[in-house]
Order: sequence, then C-alpha cells, then structure tokens
Amino acid sequence: MAVQPTAAGTAGDGIAGGDTAGERMLSGLLDAAHRVSPDDLTDLVAEYAAIGDLTDPVIYLADVQRDLLIPLPSRRPARPLPVRGTLAGRVFTGPQVVMRRARPGGDGGGAAPQRWWLALLEGTEKIGVLALTVPPDPAAARRAHALASLVALVLVSKRACSDTMSRLVRRQPMSLAAEMQWALLPPRTFGTSEVAVTSSLEPAYEVGGDAFDYGMRGTHLHVSIFDAMGHDLDAGLTATIAVGACRRSRLEGHDLVRMAQSVDAAVERQFHGDRFVSGVFADLDTATGIFTWVNCGHPQPLLIRGGRRVRVLHGVSGVVMGIAANLGAPPVNRTQLEIGDRLLFYTDGVVEARHAVDDDFGVRRLGDLVLRRHADGLSAPETLRRLVGTVLDQRSGPLLDDATIVLVEWRSRHQAASWHSRVVERHRPRQLDVPVLGGGG
Repeated sequence: MAVQPTAAGTAGDGIAGGDTAGERMLSGLLDAAHRVSPDDLTDLVAEYAAIGDLTDPVIYLADVQRDLLIPLPSRRPARPLPVRGTLAGRVFTGPQVVMRRARPGGDGGGAAPQRWWLALLEGTEKIGVLALTVPPDPAAARRAHALASLVALVLVSKRACSDTMSRLVRRQPMSLAAEMQWALLPPRTFGTSEVAVTSSLEPAYEVGGDAFDYGMRGTHLHVSIFDAMGHDLDAGLTATIAVGACRRSRLEGHDLVRMAQSVDAAVERQFHGDRFVSGVFADLDTATGIFTWVNCGHPQPLLIRGGRRVRVLHGVSGVVMGIAANLGAPPVNRTQLEIGDRLLFYTDGVVEARHAVDDDFGVRRLGDLVLRRHADGLSAPETLRRLVGTVLDQRSGPLLDDATIVLVEWRSRHQAASWHSRVVERHRPRQLDVPVLGGGG
C-alpha cells in the first residue's frame, strides 16, 4: 500500500498536453454530466473513465455525521464503509490519495494496476471518496486526479436538488427543526490560503436552536454563531430568523454592532420578548490578523496558540437578543492574532454535556481535548471531526442541548505551504506488505 498526497510536480498537476484520451474522457463526461441524474452518475463515470484506462469506479459520499462513506447507486453495488479503519476512510481523514495493488499477492514491482482512493473536494471540504483501478502509467495517474476533481464538481452541482443524495447520507429521520437548520446553513467547511473555517452541529438529526453563518468579503472573514432559547420548533425558527437577519445586515455592509441590533429587532418583532437568542458576531482581517467580536450573552471564543495553550478570550459581553428591541450598542472587543492561531466558537451544549466520569464536560476539559486533537497535526476539518467524536464518546448519555462548534484557523501562504510539506513528508509513498484494511470499492 502507498500513500500519495497531491503536491506540485506530482500526478495531481492535471491532464498533460497531447493526452487525447484524458481530454476525451473529461470533455465527454463534462458534456454528459449536465443531463445525468445522480442515480446514474457512477455508471456514467465508469463509461467515460474507461476512455482513460480507469476502471471500476465507486463514488462514496460522507454521511451527515461524517463517520460513514456511502456509495452512490450503480449497476455494480458496493457496500458502505466506515471512516475508521478503512483505506477509503484514511483518504477522507488524511492524505488526498491512498493506493494498494488491485491484485493481492502480486510481485510488488509496481507493474500491476492499483486500486486508488481519491478525495472528492468541494473547495477544502472533503465530501466523499472516489475509488478507481489505475494502471501503472503516469498519464493514467494524472487522469485519475483530474477525474476526481470533475466528479466532485458534478456532485456539488447536483446535490442541492437531489433527493437521492440527501436520502443517501442520512442514517435516521431528521426532525423538522433540524431540516430547517441544515437547509439554512452554509457549507460546513470553507478555506483559502489564509484562513480555514470548519463546523459541526450535534445532535445532527435533532438540532433545534443552534446555528452558524460565515462569509468572506475581500480580506475579511465574518463568522457568527447562535444559540436560541429552547430545543423545539420555535427554537429552530428563532435561530433561522437570527441567521437571516444577520446575513441580510452583513450583505448590506453593516458593522458587527448593527448586525447584532438587526438580530435583536427581528427576534423581538416575531416573538414579542417571549424568545431570545445568544450569539457572537466576529470579524477576522486575514491581511493583518486583527480579530474583532461582539458577544451577546454567549460563551466567549477560545484561542488556541502554538498548539500548546488554550485561553478564553475574555471580552466584554452584552445581553442576549430578542428581549428588547433597543439593544443599544453592545461592546466591541478586539485582539491581535498570531499566524497559526485557531479560534473556537461553541454553544453551551458542548461544555454542558454530561461527562462519563463526573459532571459537566466543562471549558477546561474542552480546552484539553482541543490541544490533544491539535497535536495530531491534522487539518482544521479533521481536527474538528476528531474533537467532536471525542466529546460524543466521553459523554455519559444523550446530549441535553444542541452542541455546535465552529473552528477558524488563520495562516499565511508560507505557513500553508510549510504545513503541506510536512504532510507530504509524513505520507511519502511506500509499498507495504500488509493485509488490506477493511474493504471498499
């Protein structure tokens, strides 16, 4: 087995000039994909992949909680694969490519075709995995990378209106409030060379009053997080109003104070003071590292610095929103970040979860877990996925409240390149004479 991350100068550089098979594969699939149903996508990919000598594709999508990879329908059915303990899961959580010999028991000389698992990316978010059989040919390797990129784009274009894909990634029924929230929220992961944002909501199928939003304008990243009173349909409606009012205010160019006031007025207008919502409105200037935030009755963000320290950003807080339509001007807080800093926003359901050993999970225990997961040296999305998994594993029972986390990482272009180089070194390709982990594809 070999692990091969995509890096400059590798097979991930795209289709080379003169590769007519690769060009016909991609152009044909691109043209046909405009009209294909998601139910038939895997079979369509198989048809055009064969032009590039790529065979036996299986397209896996991550489920809502990102711990199971579920195959799209095809004429050659495949089984779901757990993220933990499989090669497909290894790609989903780590390097962008993992491969093994397609014919177990070969001579190990590299002449036999290999079974590849490639990450399917929407921007910086891994939405699934593509499995392929790839011949030992540099041109075929480039085609495999290019095909994975195109398949991901097609999936994203179909996802919003595909009941097949929506049903596929669900493992249990979703509450009405959760249905409202998931339809409202932005993608759970977003990134540029300077900043990464990733998020998690639990319980994923029953979330009611928690929500988050973010947006990028120039060098400024806006992040907001909300926790509405209660855990019912009215809580979901309150959070929906909060996100809508905040987003509208942000797109009109208002500052953080005006955004908070807009949410306050909108919630009070709808519920006449019977409902409230707490929240944090934040702005990170990715050019300077200046972090500004307004807190309205919400837990303060945590700052993770150097992978060694976690501290609460003790700022001045205002009151919750919705109980009075004259919030006034809530206090504005500001601090200077250092390159590599991570910010963690959370709702109180995270720290109030019951721990298996003693009482509430608590901010201190959360901080300890953040450092442990940070020490794994993984990307922000995978760090958060493991952090949330640890929180859920250590609780003593069901969550008593919604638990939402948003993790933001500020980095320079140089740091992003340096981090990628370390990943490349850690996962340098090598052939291992070990049994195949799990199944898959």
